Amino acid sequence: MSLDLVKKIVKALDDKKGNDIQVIKIEELTIVADYFVIATANSNTHVRALADEVEYQLEEAGIQTEHVEGRATGWVLLEYPGVVVHVFLEEARNYYNLERLWEDGAKIDVNELLK
Repeated sequence: MSLDLVKKIVKALDDKKGNDIQVIKIEELTIVADYFVIATANSNTHVRALADEVEYQLEEAGIQTEHVEGRATGWVLLEYPGVVVHVFLEEARNYYNLERLWEDGAKIDVNELLK
């Protein structure tokens, strides 16, 4: 279920021109989630648009958000069953550097998910 969900999320982010979309499989490292999906936005408006598109497309598929944080900031977090989505402004993404923090996780090829 989680990988199918990740595919839907990556497609939604790609549809709205999310930048540098990364997927990290972390299920072997933590109980927090199976996957992190990370994307960069160009502006606060773009951050909201990306998060809104993910929510919209998943709601259309009958999947509800479990938790949302950061709507008024440069970092929105969307929590779904087994998947946490992080949408950042570039400065915030560079500061928190989740890819380095979770570098022991397996990187998933986003291009394969978009096929």
